[in-house]
Amino acid sequence: MTVLVAVPEGREGPQALHAGAGEARLLDTDLVVLNLTLHSIDLSGLPEDLKVTLLERSGPEDRDPADTVLEEIDQRPDVQRLVIGMKRRSPVSKALLGSVAQRLLLDSPVPVLAVKAED
Repeated sequence: MTVLVAVPEGREGPQALHAGAGEARLLDTDLVVLNLTLHSIDLSGLPEDLKVTLLERSGPEDRDPADTVLEEIDQRPDVQRLVIGMKRRSPVSKALLGSVAQRLLLDSPVPVLAVKAED
C-alpha cells in the first residue's frame, strides 16, 4: 500500500508534502511524491525511516497536472490515499479557471486528503 502526494507550486506544495509524510507514517506505508513543480523539491525534511519514491515531470509541455496524478493512480494499484494541497480561491476564479485540486477531489478513485495552505 502507498500514499501518493501531489506537490504543486506555491505554499500548498510543502504543506501537502508534510501532510503526505504524516499520512504515510500513520498508515505505516510508503510515500510516493509526484513533483508537479518545474523545479526540484527538497525531501530532506522527511522522516529518515520513511520509504520515499520521487517522480518528476519532464517540463511545462508535460501532461496536465490533474491527468498526471490520475494516470499515476491508475498505474499504481497499491495507492490507497491521495494527498493534495489547496489554496483559497474566489468564486470567479473557480468558475473561469477550473482547479486541479477540484478535479482531483471529484475524479480520484481513491480517498483524498486535502490540505489547505495557510494564509
